Amino acid sequence: MSGRRSLVAPLVGVVVVVALLAGIALGLGLGSAPVPAGPATIRPAATAPVTGNVTGPSILATGGNGTFLINATGGPAYAANGTKVGNLSFYASVRATNLTGITITPTQSNFTSAEAIPVALSVGSNALEVTISVMISSVYHKENQSINLTDSLYVVVPYVVSVEIINGASATVLTFPVVVDLDNSPIGTVKVPTLTPDQAYNLSFRYPTLGLSPGEHTFSISLANEHGLVRFANGLTTYSTSFYVSSAAPNYTLWYVVGAVAFFGVLFIFATRVAARRRGATRR
Repeated sequence: MSGRRSLVAPLVGVVVVVALLAGIALGLGLGSAPVPAGPATIRPAATAPVTGNVTGPSILATGGNGTFLINATGGPAYAANGTKVGNLSFYASVRATNLTGITITPTQSNFTSAEAIPVALSVGSNALEVTISVMISSVYHKENQSINLTDSLYVVVPYVVSVEIINGASATVLTFPVVVDLDNSPIGTVKVPTLTPDQAYNLSFRYPTLGLSPGEHTFSISLANEHGLVRFANGLTTYSTSFYVSSAAPNYTLWYVVGAVAFFGVLFIFATRVAARRRGATRR
C-alpha cells in the first residue's frame, strides 16, 4: 500500500500544477493582457454639410441649347482640413410639360476637382418652362449626404433678324464680324465667312426674350471691321429697321410662356450689299 501512494502522489501534483498554469494563462488572456488588433480606420470630421448650385441662362430660344454649370462641395467626402477623402457626384434630369426634343448631358458625373462641371441642355420647338433637377451626393465609406437642387428657364420663340449680305463683283472679302443691336444696345455678334465676288450669305440672329416694353423698338446691324474695308450699299456701316410692340396680355406670365407664338417669330429681312476696296501699293 505504501508503494502505491508513493507512485500516485507525484502524478496528482503534476495535474494540479498544470491546472494552475492553465488558470494563470486564462486569467492573463481575460484580464489585463492586450489583444492584438488590425489597423484602426480614423474618420476625419467633415468641414460642413454638402452644398451646391446650378447656374446658366434663364431663357433659351426654341430649338436652341445652353450650357449650365454645376458646383458642389462639403459633406462626408471632405475632411475638416478641406481635403477630399470621399466621392462627390451629381445626377441630373429635366422636367417639362412636354419633353419632346429636350435633353441634358451628362446626366451623371463625379467631381474630381473644385471646378464646376458643365452640362449641355438642348430644347425642342415648344415654348414652355423647363426645370433642371440635380441631386448632389457626398459619400465617404458608409456615410452619405445629399441635397436636391433645381434651376428653371423659359423656352421662347425668338425674334429672328435675317440679313442677306451680297458681296460685290470687285474683290473677295475675308471673314468679318457683324454686331446686332436692339435699341442701341449690343445683343450679339455674328461672324460672316469669306465671300467671293458676287457671293451671297444669309446671316441669321435669334434673340430670345420674355418680352419687350410696349412701343417702338429698333434692330440694327453694324460692321465691326477695324480696317474699314467693308461697307454696305451707299457706303453705310449700319442698317436698321423698327417695329412696334403692343401692350401685354392680361395674364402676363401665361402669355409669354405658353402664348409666345402670338408675340415672337417676327422676321426682318435686310437686303444689303457689301463691298471691299483694295488699297494700292504705297509709292515713295
